[in-house]
Formats: sequence, structure tokens, C-alpha cells
Amino acid sequence: MKRRQFLSIVGTVGLVTALPGVVSARPKLNLSPAPSIDKLELSDDEWRERLSEARYEILREASTEPAGSSPLDKETRHGEYRCAGCDLVLFNSDMKYDSGTGWPSFFTHVEGHLLTERDFVLLIPRTEYHCARCGGHQGHVFEDGPEPTGLRWCNNGLALTFVPS
Repeated sequence: MKRRQFLSIVGTVGLVTALPGVVSARPKLNLSPAPSIDKLELSDDEWRERLSEARYEILREASTEPAGSSPLDKETRHGEYRCAGCDLVLFNSDMKYDSGTGWPSFFTHVEGHLLTERDFVLLIPRTEYHCARCGGHQGHVFEDGPEPTGLRWCNNGLALTFVPS
């Protein structure tokens, strides 16, 4: 059993017994992949060949980069933010805002290009999101973003590539 799986189980049991109201307070997002997206499935060795070690840890093992470490957090040019694993467009510059968290943040995303699941790794229920094509971990979505959605799609910069327009 991996550390992440163990912590998830321990967190789930603890929260179900101690904090039943917390789970319902998180964003409820039912996202479906766009019908035009073909899944990209590679072996672990193929992913390791394709990605740097740092990108592999984030995209394939759901790690998190240090806050403030990505130049994409301060990126202000017009363009697209694509999955670093498969090049699927996830966000565009009109969706981005400065959240002050140290990670690139967006108030919405390209419809059908992200999928979500519940994450209990830190013993607090969070909504993790990942690329609909390759399944690469991108970040977490929170309910403290700006209007019009009130959401903050908090992304690892290494999980993205930026293509200026």
C-alpha cells in the first residue's frame, strides 16, 4: 500500500467519524470529459521518458511544487495553459487571476478538459482535478475564488505549459 493510499484511508475514517459536516462543504463538481477527447494511456516507463522527474512526481504521483516556484504564477501574456503531460488545453489567459497563493490560479477552465475526484491526503477533504486526456494531476479546486464562479482552480505550474498567442 502506498503512503498516499494509507493516508487517504486514515483521513477518510477520521473525518467520517469526527467531522461529518466538512465533506458536504467542499465544491460539488460533476465534470464529464468532452466527447472529442481520446484518452492517452502510457506505461510508467513511457511517462518517465516523456516527463522530467519533477513533472513526473506532480502529474503521475500527485505531488505539489513549492508555492511561488513557478514563473507561470506571474505570467500575464495572452495565451493557453496546456497539460504538460499531453498538451490538452486546460485554461486560457482570460480565465487566470492572481490569487496571491503562489500557484497559477484560474476561476474557470475549458469545459470537458478537467475531471475531479475527492482527495483526503491531508486528512481534510479536498477536490483534486486532473487532465481528462492523460489523467495527469493538476491541482485542487477551492471555493474562495472570484466571481463569476467563486472557484479557485489552483494549479501546479509544472503540470502546465504556456503557449502565448
